[in-house]
Amino acid sequence: MKINYRKLWFIYLFLIACSDKPQLPALGNDAVIVAFGDSLTYGYGAKIADSYPAVLEKLTKRTVINAGVTGEETLQGLMRLPGILEKYQPDLLILCHGGNDILRKRDLKMMGNNLREMINLASKQQIPVIMLGIPKPGILLSSLPVYREIADSTGVLLNEDLIPDILGNRNLKSDTVHPNKEGYREIAKGIYTILQDAGAI
Repeated sequence: MKINYRKLWFIYLFLIACSDKPQLPALGNDAVIVAFGDSLTYGYGAKIADSYPAVLEKLTKRTVINAGVTGEETLQGLMRLPGILEKYQPDLLILCHGGNDILRKRDLKMMGNNLREMINLASKQQIPVIMLGIPKPGILLSSLPVYREIADSTGVLLNEDLIPDILGNRNLKSDTVHPNKEGYREIAKGIYTILQDAGAI
């Protein structure tokens, strides 16, 4: 029988309130993690077995659902997320989205609103969220400021460096905007470290 780890939600909120570094509830062995996003989550540029959700599943020894859709923008993601949450009822949501909005020069305010609504959808179901910041293409890559603004206003755990660092390393890329097998493995290892540091694993 699966333990309802969402009962730890109030502890999670308390820890956020008492610490500058957000923490996560412990994930039991039967916990379900949903990795939600676009091609970076799907694993474009590598085999599905080498996508970061697949590698993270092996590292964490927990079920990790790959809910990535190549080419998706945040508005489409916002429309898709409720069905994903209902279907899998995850104990944790990893949100890595916005890259296509950025590449297609969509309105960043609207993108930010879409990401906030995704986080709100998860919060209403007491599902903790880890968000990964996405950079604007260029020479010196860094997460767009909108991701920090969203994290500060919602209290979710944000990693601003993982994706920019990997996309800034030519040896970890399959093309100009996607990691290769090694790059996806580094994303998985980075998220695994986040989970360890936050007390989830």
